[in-house]
Amino acid sequence: MFRITPLVRNLIVINIAVFLAQNLLASAYVTEYIELWPISLPYFKPYQFFTYMFAHGGFMHIFFNMLALASFAPILETYWGDKKLLFFYLATGIGAGVIYAGLNFLLHNEAGPMLGASGAIYGILMAFGMVFPNLEIMLLFPPIPIKAKYMVFVMGFMTYALDGSGRVAHLAHFGGALVAFLIISYWRSQGKKSGW
Repeated sequence: MFRITPLVRNLIVINIAVFLAQNLLASAYVTEYIELWPISLPYFKPYQFFTYMFAHGGFMHIFFNMLALASFAPILETYWGDKKLLFFYLATGIGAGVIYAGLNFLLHNEAGPMLGASGAIYGILMAFGMVFPNLEIMLLFPPIPIKAKYMVFVMGFMTYALDGSGRVAHLAHFGGALVAFLIISYWRSQGKKSGW
């Protein structure tokens, strides 16, 4: 049974509301404006670095992202508080989008539009692994316990290995995890300076 904290509940509700809007209103019309388009295309707008992370491409996409959010973020919200978690979630999501779009632009990669909370979710997973490294978690498949510090790598490998479509934005996953690592490393360095 999940113990959903207030901020996490609100984030899940917002994601579901946007997903319903995508599917009940003119789907292509809504999605076209909020997903993250490549910087080189005229469809790109700077606000998409924020909006893309609340849109999803299908039921399984949103289901697994929200399942991960409900599984790991409440513990971080309890530990950090809602304001710190909200900053972290948005920073990793926006950072993932900037890294994804920036690298594709620099590499002249003609990637299509990107959407989903996965960059922020990988930020949450990285944070969980760094903040609670030795906490054991039971995986659903295979049903074995694993320490949180190894879970991020297992999840990253599984996402990469199971991507039969080639449509998964692995750069965004990496970007969210990288931004999370940098933020937590900075917070730790500041904590040492202040005697935490």
